[in-house]
Amino acid sequence: MQPQMEDMDLQRAIANAQPQLVESLSHAPEWLLMKAKCFLPHMDLSHMDGITDCKEKVLWLLDTLENAGPIIWKQFIQCVCMECSLPMDLEIQLMSASGEGNLNQKQEAFAEASTQSSSPPTGPVRRRHGSNSHPNGKKSKQQPLDSAERYRHLIIASVSQRYGNERAAGAAVLGQAQPPAFSQAFINLVIRQSKASRLKERADKPREDSAGMQEAEECVDTAVKVSDLFESVVSLGSTRVILLFGKPGMGKTMLMHRLCQKWAEGALPQFLFTFLFEFRQLNLISRKLTLKELLFDLVLQPEDSPDAVFQHLLKNAQRMLFIFDGLDEFVGNIDQPASSCVSPAFHRPMSISELFANFCFGRLLPGCTVLVTSRPKKLPDFLLSRADLLAEIWGFDHEKVEEYASHYFHQHSFKEQAIAHLKNNSKLLSMCLIPALCCIVCVCLEYLLRKRLSKVELPQTMTQFYIKMLLIFISKQQTEGTVSEDTQLKHHRTAILGLCDLALKGLEEKKIVFYVDDIPEHVKEFASLHGLLTVFEVKRSDSLPEAGHAFVHLSLQEFFAALNLMINNAVDGNYLKKKFSLKSKWTLKNEARTEFMENFHIFLSGLSSKACRTFLTQLAERNQVWVRDKQAAILQSLKKLAATNLTGPKIIELCHCTYETQDLELAQHVGSQLNFKYEFRNFRLTPLDVSALVFIINCGRDLTHLDFAGCPMELDCLEVLASCKNIEHLSFRSRKFGDEFAAALSKSLPKIKSLKKLELTGGSITALGLTGLAQVFPNCLQLEEINLQDNRLRDQDMGKVIEMLSRVEKLKMIDLSHNDISVKSVLTLAKGATTCPNITELHIRKDTIMIYFSGQSRRVLRSSNLRRREHKKENAAQIRNLKLRLQDCSLNSQHAREIAALLRGSAHFSEVDLSGNQLGDEGCRELAESLPEAHISKRLDVSNNQISVDGVCCLLDAVNTCLNVVEFEASLHHQTAILKFIGDREFASTHSRDTSRSEDQSGGGESQKSVVSRKIRLTDSGFPTGDLDKLCTVLKKCSGVSEFDLSNNSLGDQGVGKLVGLLPELKAVNSLKLSGNQISLSAVFGLAQCLSALELIKSIDISLGNTQSVHLTFWESVRNSTTRSAGKFPAHPQHLENDYCFRLSRNALSDQSIERLLISLPRLHSLKLLSIRNNKFSPNCTLLLANSLNLCERIREVEVRSSENAFLHLAGKIESQETSCRLTDCSIGQNEVEELCRILEQCGHLAELDLSGNQLGNEGLRCLLDRLLQVHVSRLLNLSHNKISQDGVLHLINTLSTCRNVTEVQVSLCSKATSLIKFTREDEPRKILRLTECNFQTEHLPKLFSLLQKCTNLTEYISTNNNMTTRAVEDLLQAVRKNLGTLRISIEEQWVRNESITSLLQMAVHPHWNVTEITISKDKGLLRVGVGFPHRMEKMESVVSRLNQYRLEAKHIHFLQKCTQLQELSWSCVDLNNAEEAMLASMLLTLPALRKFELMSSSVTPSGMGHLVAGLQQCHAIEELNLGSLGLDDTAILMLVPGLHKMPLLKRLLLNNNNIGSEGCSHLAEALKNAPHMEEINLSHNKIERAGLEKIAMLLPEMQNIKRVDLSSNSIGPAGGEMLAEVLGRCRHLEELLLARNHVGDKTAARLSLSLPSMCHLKILHLQSNNIGSLGGTPLAKGLVECQQLEEISLSENSFGDGAIRTLSEGLPRFTRLRKIELKLCGISDGVSRHLALGFSRCPVIEEIILSWNSLGDEGALELATVLPRMARLRMLDLDNNRIAARGARKLAEELVKCCGIQVIRLWNNPVPKNIEESLTKQDARLHFSFF
Repeated sequence: MQPQMEDMDLQRAIANAQPQLVESLSHAPEWLLMKAKCFLPHMDLSHMDGITDCKEKVLWLLDTLENAGPIIWKQFIQCVCMECSLPMDLEIQLMSASGEGNLNQKQEAFAEASTQSSSPPTGPVRRRHGSNSHPNGKKSKQQPLDSAERYRHLIIASVSQRYGNERAAGAAVLGQAQPPAFSQAFINLVIRQSKASRLKERADKPREDSAGMQEAEECVDTAVKVSDLFESVVSLGSTRVILLFGKPGMGKTMLMHRLCQKWAEGALPQFLFTFLFEFRQLNLISRKLTLKELLFDLVLQPEDSPDAVFQHLLKNAQRMLFIFDGLDEFVGNIDQPASSCVSPAFHRPMSISELFANFCFGRLLPGCTVLVTSRPKKLPDFLLSRADLLAEIWGFDHEKVEEYASHYFHQHSFKEQAIAHLKNNSKLLSMCLIPALCCIVCVCLEYLLRKRLSKVELPQTMTQFYIKMLLIFISKQQTEGTVSEDTQLKHHRTAILGLCDLALKGLEEKKIVFYVDDIPEHVKEFASLHGLLTVFEVKRSDSLPEAGHAFVHLSLQEFFAALNLMINNAVDGNYLKKKFSLKSKWTLKNEARTEFMENFHIFLSGLSSKACRTFLTQLAERNQVWVRDKQAAILQSLKKLAATNLTGPKIIELCHCTYETQDLELAQHVGSQLNFKYEFRNFRLTPLDVSALVFIINCGRDLTHLDFAGCPMELDCLEVLASCKNIEHLSFRSRKFGDEFAAALSKSLPKIKSLKKLELTGGSITALGLTGLAQVFPNCLQLEEINLQDNRLRDQDMGKVIEMLSRVEKLKMIDLSHNDISVKSVLTLAKGATTCPNITELHIRKDTIMIYFSGQSRRVLRSSNLRRREHKKENAAQIRNLKLRLQDCSLNSQHAREIAALLRGSAHFSEVDLSGNQLGDEGCRELAESLPEAHISKRLDVSNNQISVDGVCCLLDAVNTCLNVVEFEASLHHQTAILKFIGDREFASTHSRDTSRSEDQSGGGESQKSVVSRKIRLTDSGFPTGDLDKLCTVLKKCSGVSEFDLSNNSLGDQGVGKLVGLLPELKAVNSLKLSGNQISLSAVFGLAQCLSALELIKSIDISLGNTQSVHLTFWESVRNSTTRSAGKFPAHPQHLENDYCFRLSRNALSDQSIERLLISLPRLHSLKLLSIRNNKFSPNCTLLLANSLNLCERIREVEVRSSENAFLHLAGKIESQETSCRLTDCSIGQNEVEELCRILEQCGHLAELDLSGNQLGNEGLRCLLDRLLQVHVSRLLNLSHNKISQDGVLHLINTLSTCRNVTEVQVSLCSKATSLIKFTREDEPRKILRLTECNFQTEHLPKLFSLLQKCTNLTEYISTNNNMTTRAVEDLLQAVRKNLGTLRISIEEQWVRNESITSLLQMAVHPHWNVTEITISKDKGLLRVGVGFPHRMEKMESVVSRLNQYRLEAKHIHFLQKCTQLQELSWSCVDLNNAEEAMLASMLLTLPALRKFELMSSSVTPSGMGHLVAGLQQCHAIEELNLGSLGLDDTAILMLVPGLHKMPLLKRLLLNNNNIGSEGCSHLAEALKNAPHMEEINLSHNKIERAGLEKIAMLLPEMQNIKRVDLSSNSIGPAGGEMLAEVLGRCRHLEELLLARNHVGDKTAARLSLSLPSMCHLKILHLQSNNIGSLGGTPLAKGLVECQQLEEISLSENSFGDGAIRTLSEGLPRFTRLRKIELKLCGISDGVSRHLALGFSRCPVIEEIILSWNSLGDEGALELATVLPRMARLRMLDLDNNRIAARGARKLAEELVKCCGIQVIRLWNNPVPKNIEESLTKQDARLHFSFF
């Protein structure tokens, strides 16, 4: 029964497989006929030659063999399975049905004999499992083998059958459906051995990290052969692990198959057994296996004695090779085995991951060799640490590509054409470096070449190649005539869609092996027929083998999966965006593993190209709009990704995706988002990567920066880079890059036309590599910088470097740092630099070598005529000033001679820096002797060269012998020694500024260009006595030096005395610093007296605090006198008597020391200022300072601030005798008042006494005021901030009646705490009392009123917010009296705002009959009443009679009776009701003496306006009418005109802030024709345009008394401005002209400049904000000069330009009466500050200067500070919102000390640090850094 069952199985299997078997055998009918003759030797088969149809012939032969009987039929089927490469599913079916492996000896012998007898050369026999063939394929005698040996041969046979050449050759003969691209001969791959540490670093770090890069690169990857992988691993009895990784498509699996084949052929004799496990199949094993099950069930069962075989394997583990292919495809987690499980039982079941881990750790079959392949993904850490060898498959190089193509096209006549096509297309060649892509490219190229097209056009992208490959595979199976691709796609659409579904489902489920049940039959037939799926035997354990299917390559599965998304109707754009993401080069630890989607995003991008749109439209059967929308979703995702922060690997991925789209607009967008700088760190780049990158760069318009650090790359990448046209900066950093890399790069560099900077750092380039590069550098026409840091250049190479690189036309810099050089190289480079004409700087410091070039072509063509005209200028330009810096180069005195020889040569040096060497004194002497012959324009630095005093003296001699030395700086402690020469810009600018200033100060005169400021700084040297004598001997010769700094030398009193004794010899000195020399206070006093006798001493600054400071300065005239004749000695205008300042700070002077100093003041005849700062004074010391006024008659001012800063200002005899004493914040209390008064009583000319900020209190104040008559203060007594109360206020008020010369008392108890008493020496009748916020209580008011009654000479009483109630005011008005004249009483309180007009009027007139003034201002809460004394009363009868004739209401008559003498009536901010308007009109009717009427900022109804005008018509005596801010329009003005006609005495008309237009102006002009006394017209802030202005302007010349015209803020414009300017020329008596904010422009300014000379009485001119620029500003400035009576000028908010400001500055000295000038927002910068400052200094009465909101910086502040002491009348300088920093602010503070009259300098919103602001404010409170 059993044989019958087997026969039936065979029949069923053949029936099911017949179509596929016929299809397979129809490709080799000759082979089938040959086999039929073998199995049927007695049958005549000759008639078969007549059958031409291959399939018909195969069918007939198969039927004949089947009819020959089951034995022959079964033997034939087994023969087919053994010898032919059938599809795996067909082979498995046939083998299972035929019972292969169970043949008896006879059957086996027959089959073998059959094979031997007629084995054709084209059909080699496939070895059976049980064959005894030797691994090398030769026959051997049958020997009785033991079970292990038989098992070994069984393995060999199985491997040969699966991977041997026989199978491949058989496939070639049979013509399998599998495409030729996947069955080609094996080509060796490029493999490079690597380092495990670097791979582990790659895998662990999710982002690029340059740290540790150099260590990882020290071992250069080396090329290895396959056999080297095993020979390089030394066996020490432990398990050896080899990790082989490579990118997708590099041929890892193919290599493993090849390795098994070579082992089967005997090429790896060290291994008895080789087992190959593919993780894609191991994924299918879900249950746990023992080691034995893994080997026998999944690979091959032994024929017998499995236990014996297993034991044999265990004993020979060291000769076993286990290959695990595709670790990245394993879906499980692999962890390190537990350490407790040291030697697991071989029979214990384990999971696949446990088995693999135990293999790697040597716990299973210890001593075996484990070979693991993987993509460079996240690998288990333990595997990296266990790996004995790591290697990477790099795929093909160019030679391998050509070799592969030769094999592929060896049977074609167009072989050479195909190879040439590949070699000439760089993009194709880059793709072919990946073996899988190379196959596809060859398939496509073969197909196109066979068509014999005139032009072969291959796809551009990987995606397009895959599409083309699919179409070609389909086309190859067409037996009918030519069928279009569209028809083929439509025919196979269903199968393709099914294949797409299968691919996507597999990726989503992490499945790459499919069973028969997973694949629809029509899909399987299509895929197998066209070679898209491969079939193989799969074992799930000990079960029977099954047929497994997989895509021929994982990338093909990804392609079909991506295609699915693009043609699937259920997938929209949003879903596509979610699916799309960039893959990193390594998987993150916390990232979901998507191992099987390496190229998925690239295919999605490629399918989004326009070229794929037709293909997708046909497959999806949708229109192009639908496809385009899907493609747009991918393109949009790419744009968004470009805007994110991407690492280097993801940038490459993005470039690949963008390249696949072939979208130029997208490429430009991506390039712009990446900011045109690409940095790549520590990952390998392939030529295909670089091609994608170059595509992005070339699509852009901007130049880019490419930086490759630690990135291994093939030399072919450089050839690809050569096609990039937009590289500006190219950088390579890797120790792997040596001479070979340099040679390859030299071929590419000239092709990169825009390259400006090249960096080859951290490499292994030697002179050989550099020579090749240097030869091509001249062809890089834009190259400016070369960086060759950290390479392998040596001494002998240095001389060649300069010679080779000097020919690079635009080269500016080369960096040769960190190469292997010695002192010899240093000198070689230095000599080369002096001879190479285009080197500008050589900088060497230790390992740093930088060479700078001029970067200018020496091949400039110039005409002969131009050369002749500019011969001298050209010669000067050709002089090259070389910077030579040889720092820390170990140069000694011997080398100094060579350097001195270089200096004596013809080269010109701008700077020579030899610091940090070992030259010593001898070396310095050599250099110093060479200096007179050397050409150095800036500096020579020999610091840190082990020099002593002798060396310093040698260099000092050079100051005398070398005339172009301008400064020498040395310090033995810091080992500095620097010589500076004339030509240094800093010194030239300083000299120029000083010279110009001296010329300005001297009023011009002879040029001083020949004068050079020379300096010597010898600091921190600690000269011993003997060395000091040497030094003094040399210094005596330095008579031409102007500045000496000998600070911090521990000279002591004696040493300082010696140096001061040299001063008479040093004729040109203007500065001497002796700080930090440990001098005593006694020496200071002696020094002061000694120096005062010197000629032209300028200042003495001494501080003996923690850091001693001594600085002496002299007037520059001493220096200048050496260059001038005696008759032209310049007299400094402010220092005719050789005045100087003596400043002492931080000296902790005792009272005795200060007293001693003060006593010596009379002997210091030229002293101008004594400043003692930061010195804590006791109260007694403060009094001593105050008493100095009595000790020295030249003292004009004593100022003591905060008990620690004192300033004594002294004057010559010719100056005013008035003195001032300011003792502020000095804690002076009641106890010191008596002594202070005694001192002050002796001061005969005391003008001002300031005791503010002390602690006098009420009692101290009373004591002082009691002695006030004896203290003869003539101007001001300031007692502010002395903690007084209301009682103290009363004491101050009392002085008004007790002291005749007190003219004003001002008191405030608010935060200002003001207490001032002003005096006058003349019999001034005016006495004023101002009280603010004194908060008087009830008990104080009677005392106040009593004091006011005593003061019968009081002329004005001003009370502001003093808590005065209405009752108190009434009592006050009742109490005050005056002997003769007018008394004005002003009350400002909150309640005034709320009182009615009537109530306020009644309050004002109630106590008095002769009221002359009533002012009510509701916004201020002000009520002011003027009362005349004595009373002059009209007879009551006449008053009543006059009032009755106006029919007034009875309630108004009472207070109007007391207003008959009213002369001024002023109301402001009042809201009049109808009754009040009527009352006002009634009042005006009854005021015949009214001279001034003001109604401002109030609301008046039209009817009220009529009443007002009617009343004003009766006021014939009015001289001033102010109706400002009432909203008057042209109609209201028309109503006002009749009233104006009846005011013949009108002098001032103020109608500002109204709505008056041109029509209103016309009416006004008509009315004012009859106003002969008019002095002022104010029409500012109205709406006057040219027409109205013209009417007013024509009237102005006729007004002979007009003095003030205000037309500010109107709409005059340029045309109206020009007309007005012309008219003003005839207004000769005009004193004030205000035209601000009218935008009149330059033409008006120019026209006004012509009129100004005629306005000889003009005092005030306002032209701010008038759009005046340089064109109008310059002539305006010239015209202003003619107005010498000007007192106030405002030109703010006009952009005059520097020229106009200079012109104005030059004219300022002619403004002898100018008090105030405003130049805010005029764009003034430091460039004109010097001219402006000089001009201000020559305005003798200037009081206020506004320069805020300009661009003045420190230089401008310095210029202004310099002239501050010359402006004696200056009170305020506004520098808000400029650019003044700490330096300028400090200089202003320094000079402010000398300026007693300045009250404030504003510096708000300047860039001065807060801490410096606070320090300077504390130093002088007159500096204001706040806005308020």
